[in-house]
Amino acid sequence: MTMGTRLQQQVAWISGAASGMGEGIARLFAREGAAVALVDVQTARGQAIAGEIRAAGGRAVFIECDVRQETSVRSSIEQTVREFGGLQTLVNCAGIVQVKQLHELDESDWDRLMDINVKSIFLSIKHGLAHLRKNPRSYVVNIGSVGSFISQGSTPAYIASKGAVLMLSKSIALDYAAEGLRCNCVCPGITDTPMLREHLNMTPDPEFTLRNRLRRVPMGVPLKPDDIAKAVLYLSCEDSAGITGTSLVIDGGYLAAAEWEHPGTTRFMEPL
Repeated sequence: MTMGTRLQQQVAWISGAASGMGEGIARLFAREGAAVALVDVQTARGQAIAGEIRAAGGRAVFIECDVRQETSVRSSIEQTVREFGGLQTLVNCAGIVQVKQLHELDESDWDRLMDINVKSIFLSIKHGLAHLRKNPRSYVVNIGSVGSFISQGSTPAYIASKGAVLMLSKSIALDYAAEGLRCNCVCPGITDTPMLREHLNMTPDPEFTLRNRLRRVPMGVPLKPDDIAKAVLYLSCEDSAGITGTSLVIDGGYLAAAEWEHPGTTRFMEPL
């Protein structure tokens, strides 16, 4: 592992860190010098990733945590502080999607998604703040979506949750600025993660669905988890000093136009 220094001496609690964007964030943070707590319900995978980070010279621990449960979130934060001696950064990346229209949703479906996508942020702030405020500067980054700004078919609970994440991030930024805390929201577009694949696999031809959606993306390619991780890194250090209460959209140009269809090929499809 080539080690950087942008997060040297930092401790980061990262939810949803056992796959997708969360995994990418945890690996990048560790490469940049942070001690990382990988928080997730996917125990075997989370332990394996933490082990790989340690084997490469990084500092990491996996903590099994159901972010819907207050006792579990509180315990995971306390364990992070015991393990690494402090806490500077919360990254709320845990999230799920449901492909159902409103009339098809059970109350339990709605509650589960809102608990994972939104309530988990409330719980992490509630139990992390006492540790964050001990630092001259601290950071919260919440993962929203292009769905924080626009809708898509058959995902009403997900869209509602990501709109809430964006506005909650603004509120956190206002309320805790005096504590030296900056809070921002990263809003990804089409990113090749297990959650995207789960969504696509509910269509008759997942690869056709993906190609069709990417025709509306000027760059013409899906984002990678590392693309999102780099944005979260930027907002989790003093490279972004002065930025709080805002959103950073990483979407390949998806939100730049109401209508768009790329010409079939772009240079972003070619390897560097």
